[in-house]
Amino acid sequence: MSAETLEFKAELKQLLHLITHSLYSDREIFLRELVSNASDAIAKVQYDSVNKEDQLEGNRDWKIKITPNAEAKTLTISDNGIGMSRDEAIDHLGTIAKSGTKAFLKAIQQKQQGDTPGLIGQFGVGFYSAYMVADTVTVHTRPTGGSQLGVKWASDGQGQFTVEDAPKETRGTDVILHLKEDAQEFLDPYRLKGLIRKFSDFVEHPIVMDETEEKDGTKTTTEVTVNNRRAVWLRSKNEVKPEEYEEFYKQISHDHEPPAKVLHFAVEGKTEFKALAFIPAHRPFNMDWEEQKGGLRLYAQRVLIMDRCEDVLPSYLRFVTGVVDAADLPLNVSRELLQQNPLLETIKKNVTKQVLSGLEALKNTEYEKYVAFYQGLGPVLKEGLARDWTNKDKVADLLLFESMNTEAGKYTTLADYVEKMPEGQPQIFFLTGETTAQLRNSPYLESFRAKGYDVLLLTDPVDEFAIPQYGAYKGKSLQAADRGDVKETGGDIPQETTDQFANLLNAVKMKLSDVADVKLTTRLTDSAACLVASAGGMNANMERLMRKFGQAVEENKRVLELNPANPAVTALRDLHAANPDDPRVESFARLLLDQAVIAEGSKVTDPVGFAKRINELMTASLK
Repeated sequence: MSAETLEFKAELKQLLHLITHSLYSDREIFLRELVSNASDAIAKVQYDSVNKEDQLEGNRDWKIKITPNAEAKTLTISDNGIGMSRDEAIDHLGTIAKSGTKAFLKAIQQKQQGDTPGLIGQFGVGFYSAYMVADTVTVHTRPTGGSQLGVKWASDGQGQFTVEDAPKETRGTDVILHLKEDAQEFLDPYRLKGLIRKFSDFVEHPIVMDETEEKDGTKTTTEVTVNNRRAVWLRSKNEVKPEEYEEFYKQISHDHEPPAKVLHFAVEGKTEFKALAFIPAHRPFNMDWEEQKGGLRLYAQRVLIMDRCEDVLPSYLRFVTGVVDAADLPLNVSRELLQQNPLLETIKKNVTKQVLSGLEALKNTEYEKYVAFYQGLGPVLKEGLARDWTNKDKVADLLLFESMNTEAGKYTTLADYVEKMPEGQPQIFFLTGETTAQLRNSPYLESFRAKGYDVLLLTDPVDEFAIPQYGAYKGKSLQAADRGDVKETGGDIPQETTDQFANLLNAVKMKLSDVADVKLTTRLTDSAACLVASAGGMNANMERLMRKFGQAVEENKRVLELNPANPAVTALRDLHAANPDDPRVESFARLLLDQAVIAEGSKVTDPVGFAKRINELMTASLK
């Protein structure tokens, strides 16, 4: 039959513009699409040949071959799959979204012949991604059956295509791309190998390229398999050796150490997928200097769909690396754009559950290894307290804390804290700051220590946000020890004492305009003074963090609390009672305020004035 020119059955010119400019974010995707189509073609002929061995023509050397031709500026993707007849080429390639794969799947499902082959390209537009890099595409194909009668289809994608008979010795399809001038990079063998390993490394069939080596003046060309093919996550756990897990982890994470925990599991039933996830042994080196994108690699039948799919793992578990392979992913015309579908949410729930269970197992069975992991990634994990309401209690059970009662560098958990709480302790108390060494010496802990209550010492910036939002653990609310609304632990102040200090408190409040109020307190047993945030107010550590992050902080006056049992405070009371106008009253009161500022970890606003007051006090004492 002679060559004929036909019109596309759809407004393909406009649709091709959409495909090449909107559906794909990077045109290098074309190679993944064409390799996937070739893989499907092989899978189809394998399935059909079960009862029709003669269709194979003795050709079982399954492979997909990539051939760049720099001289002709063409790139050819060849397979020995099922091929197409003239009518099939017109039907499948001349109609947008007319998918031979989709029709094939429907046909064999109707026959109810049991398990169907795993096919990738179900939507019929992957082929047209070739026009992102090619001015013209030629398809030379021949179906099974022994005849050498083949067909050649060609088009520039502008509305028409030509079809003509073209003998072909072997079964299968050659897709020949006549590359655009700005797409010559795809003739570079190294570039091609990189794309194959990136997107199609685990395609079941070998993807081969020719390599030429010159030795003693003689050139030898050999066919080399580029892809790895061994998708570890699709194998049974019993078949995978520890060193294979480690090798794959290092390959996808670029980590030089083995993972702390390997999670290999499959979910079957209404929703089916396979997953392989790794919990790192330490904080990734790049986490401190670049934004860490969360999620796992998303595959459909061994083909990479997304390098980091954030829809299958919550952001607070972004340190986990691994893959999810779901055969029934509801993709629309571009594999990069996932439809909103309950399947993704189901995958996310299952993967999150497995990761949290894996962390719990690591904590319970390999505690030292868990501690090493937690010291680097605990702050990230804590984000789950505020971001994952469903699993917040599971996250809380994974957290480790230094506390007032633990040795430096040792940890307790919320469960241990609650179990050891003395009878009558109303809340779980915590204190935030920059270092645990500073917090252990904080005046805020004095009354808790005297009462026998423990206090958690929190030094991660995220603590200021996550812990208050979490709220309560096993019915016990979490309360900051440096707030004015904390339930007093030292008992009530006698009315007689209150009356004795009333005049001094009023005077100090008038003289110190930079405090919200001046009160007596029982939270101190040794120190003279401390500053506390009012209910709902911002504490000192939060202020420091906000400024560190470049945020504007409004003036936030805190409450100055004085210890009526401290000799310095009683002496100041007596000085004021003897002479309310004595200028030393204001000077000493401000000295107490400066001490409180230093004790909370902040800087005094007038260090020169502070030094002057100290010198005056030393001079008076020495005289």
